[in-house]
Amino acid sequence: MKKILLTLTLIIGSFALSAQQFDKQIEKLVAKTEKDVIEWRHWFHQNAELSNREFKTAERITSILKEIGYEPQTGIAKTGVVAILKGGKPGPVVGLRADIDGLPVKERVELPWASKQMGEYNGEQVPVMHACGHDTHISILLGVAKMLWEIKDEIPGTVKFIFQPAEEGAPKGEEGGAKLMVKEGVLKNPDVDAIFGLHINAQTPVGTLKVRPEGIMAAVNSMRIDIRGKQAHGSAPWDGIDPVVTAAQMINNFQSIISRNMQLTEAPAVLTIGAIHGGVRYNIIPEDLYMLGTIRTLDADMRTQILQRIREVAQKTGESNNAEVEVWIDEGYPVTYNEPSLYEKMLPSLKRAAGDENVEIIKPITGAEDFSFFQEQIPGLYFFVGGCPPDRDPKKVAGHHTPDFYVDDAGMKLGMKAMMGLTLDYMNN
Repeated sequence: MKKILLTLTLIIGSFALSAQQFDKQIEKLVAKTEKDVIEWRHWFHQNAELSNREFKTAERITSILKEIGYEPQTGIAKTGVVAILKGGKPGPVVGLRADIDGLPVKERVELPWASKQMGEYNGEQVPVMHACGHDTHISILLGVAKMLWEIKDEIPGTVKFIFQPAEEGAPKGEEGGAKLMVKEGVLKNPDVDAIFGLHINAQTPVGTLKVRPEGIMAAVNSMRIDIRGKQAHGSAPWDGIDPVVTAAQMINNFQSIISRNMQLTEAPAVLTIGAIHGGVRYNIIPEDLYMLGTIRTLDADMRTQILQRIREVAQKTGESNNAEVEVWIDEGYPVTYNEPSLYEKMLPSLKRAAGDENVEIIKPITGAEDFSFFQEQIPGLYFFVGGCPPDRDPKKVAGHHTPDFYVDDAGMKLGMKAMMGLTLDYMNN
């Protein structure tokens, strides 16, 4: 124990360490903790739960934190858990966040610890799986909590561990996720100065990290458009008002919003209609239908323009067909935005954890993350850690949110090293 404390004192006291020296010193703590982290990961994976229903997950997180020595707060944003570590020396407050919910996906990966859990989603019983790696996020953060506890007397500052529910979205009619945590004051008392979060990635090799300054993931909005026409026999369309034809025209017109109204050299944007529901028979023009879609943007002004143009195009297309149209667009998530000065300050920490050659500066991703609600309040840094096994081709493995999604236990090691390095370096810099 004395050797470990001496090692971390050296880390805290020196910022000129090479990547090799940094790895060697942090590795001692990681090596002690990795077995526990893997065991925890298998349990959380096997016991996946849906958003705002992470009851067993929260109980297990709480139990582990108490075993380490923490006094966790529970019931935050419904099922969230928060623990605070006060270091032995004065310093800033660092927030570390992990999301904890699973998805309504049936697992096809043959694992001894595969999920066989069921849950309720949109009123139906569905299989539940950690199909996005949140089980690894939980376990990495618990591992960091355990390692930092061992050296708490040497830490110059405070760490707030945030285990967040409902990142995948709260059930219909409920609040949840990072937005609710912020609303309930998770970044206060003590006030968090900066927050760090990671996401394991199935298409990134184990041992590598991906990051970028500014927008790393897109803002997201979902929409529903109802089109009401007049029912008629399919053989006499002139007797009705066809919502199907109106929908087809509307979808084509939507694409021109992106391709003709947006300056895509400034930032990418995506508008996708993912579902159309209407009609019951081949020879009946239905009275109405509805469409569901998603909008992804990386620029706030473009986001405002696109949402406005969607409403305009929908209404005008409906009018041109004598159909009634209603448009609903949700508030969504903001851009996951890595504050540039924090990024520049902490990039050396990531490079020391992984090695310069293993840190890739990437282009923006049009996926979305509610970590962005924390970043709206305080500076935050979000990055990706590799989970693709060395014997697999990252371009051919199954993607996130699919039944065959898989990430290797070995990927969590670098996740722990990176979070440790970010925390200690921020406190001392």
